[in-house]
Amino acid sequence: MATKKQFPLRLDPKLYAALERWAADEFRSANAHIEFLLRDAVRRAGRLKDPDGPKDAGNPSE
Repeated sequence: MATKKQFPLRLDPKLYAALERWAADEFRSANAHIEFLLRDAVRRAGRLKDPDGPKDAGNPSE
């Protein structure tokens, strides 16, 4: 199993609350949703080298 890099992330409390609500709407944890959003942004910017990386099963558009 691949390991994940851990690091502290400081967010504005209002931003985190919004992310928690959004994550709940998508049936994800806040951490998983932040990773999903970052991965999507990096992919859209053309900076993700692994096109066969993990895909979100809940998003049929991928």
